[in-house]
Amino acid sequence: MEEKEEKNSEKKTKEKGEAQEDHKKKKRKDETSEEFQQTLEEKEESLKELSNKYLYLQADFENFKKIKIKEKQDILKFGNEVLIKELIPVIDNLERAIDHAGKSEDAKGIVDGVQITLNEFLKVLERTGVERIDAMGKKFDPNFHEALFQEEREDVEPDTVTSEVQKGYTLNGRLLRPSRVSVSKKPDVQ
Repeated sequence: MEEKEEKNSEKKTKEKGEAQEDHKKKKRKDETSEEFQQTLEEKEESLKELSNKYLYLQADFENFKKIKIKEKQDILKFGNEVLIKELIPVIDNLERAIDHAGKSEDAKGIVDGVQITLNEFLKVLERTGVERIDAMGKKFDPNFHEALFQEEREDVEPDTVTSEVQKGYTLNGRLLRPSRVSVSKKPDVQ
């Protein structure tokens, strides 16, 4: 009987040990499951952060591309600006030569040739986006005109361009040189 009791007690101890072991395994599974759940949440948060960083980086890159495209367009539009600024005084000299020579009839053929050259030159500049500023008779605009002096005039409104000393030019809307002009003002009443 003792053997039976021993066997029963061994059996009970064994069952108790197995129950404890099962409980430990279950506890380990729960802990492992919690650890996996926590790790999964951390990874999901990390993935969200990386996804947001990627979206911001993509938006920044799109903005960068737009800026570079605009810079390229500006270079194409205004790349000749320095050359054109150097050529404008040549136009002025051709115009002066025509005005001066036009006062006498001696060199009519030369004047006509210079006039044709000037016209062709202006056409080439127009094709590149250069435009003359039309100032005569317009209201004075400091964005496009440079006032050299004022004239007292009763026949025109004050602040009107009355004469043009030097023509102004724009390149694709950007001012290259302002028109140098005289501006009207009311006569002083004495």
